[in-house]
Amino acid sequence: MNAQAVRPDADGTRDVRDPRDTGGRGDGADRTARPRVAVSGCLVGDLVRFNGGHSRDRFLSGELDPHVDWVRVCPEMEIGLGTPRETLRLERSPDGPRLVTRKTRADLTARMTALAAERASGLDVDGYVFKSRSPSCGVHGIPIYQGDTAVDRRGRGVFAAVILDAHPLLPVEDEGRLNDALLRETFVERIFAHARLRALLRSDWRARDLVAFHARHKMQLLAHDPVAYREAGRVVARAGLLPRDEVATRYAHVFATALAGKATIGRNVNVLQHCAGMMRDALDPARRADLAEVIASYRAGLVPLSVPVTLLRHHARGEAAEYVRDQTYFSPYPEELRLRNHVPR
Repeated sequence: MNAQAVRPDADGTRDVRDPRDTGGRGDGADRTARPRVAVSGCLVGDLVRFNGGHSRDRFLSGELDPHVDWVRVCPEMEIGLGTPRETLRLERSPDGPRLVTRKTRADLTARMTALAAERASGLDVDGYVFKSRSPSCGVHGIPIYQGDTAVDRRGRGVFAAVILDAHPLLPVEDEGRLNDALLRETFVERIFAHARLRALLRSDWRARDLVAFHARHKMQLLAHDPVAYREAGRVVARAGLLPRDEVATRYAHVFATALAGKATIGRNVNVLQHCAGMMRDALDPARRADLAEVIASYRAGLVPLSVPVTLLRHHARGEAAEYVRDQTYFSPYPEELRLRNHVPR
């Protein structure tokens, strides 16, 4: 790799850039990356529920559907239960929760665990949406029974638990939690970021491509986890010195770690102010004052994040501030999804 240009920023971090890079835009391949998302098949209309029906989710099968590639999974069908079928539940045992049929008392734990281990070993997705309240697929709050009494309501489905243990940084939610506007936005943001990185690392990438990718994701990563962002920068700085596979593995891990952090109001404000500061000399006092006022309104919980983001992006385009304009922070997923329109809390 050729000698690199290093761009110091006002926050003390440094962007490592290849001289051949044009503002961190990359070659455009990551802009069209479609997330591959595993999903409990019933949530997208498959007739695989215990009663022969489905649990179609309006957001998943409606607004999100045109933008992702679904990998449909129904573990209960895959272990041969068929539909309609007897309902299941988790039961307490000395060796951990057991997956048992309610009436005939058949223990399906070993079969479900084996299937989950097989799936986990070859899982190639950018995220996973599980069916809520399912003893197989539930992620949170599944009741565990002793006799006819629920003695613990903090269980996880047997299949989901194996997947989560094997892939702790994978973006995961259930359809119930996706009804929360903030959780929905966070999940969608993460799956699109994972898809962009997957597209890059499966291409014939060179060190300068990773430099460009990291530069474009700076603000997005800072909004989630500034410490992990700096660690990712250290990996990128050595991209021309270490074996490609090692660089890819290290960067993918720290990138996913950063995005798993919560993008708080305070961190978003820091990013917004940082971007505004980078354009300060190009804006007149009135426009700088407008930006400051809108950012303050967002911090106070009076307007959604989409308001300062839209204004900043408008100024960046108008002033040809390419580095700011091309940050994935401003367009982390398709705009049609309109996920930043909720007022922060």
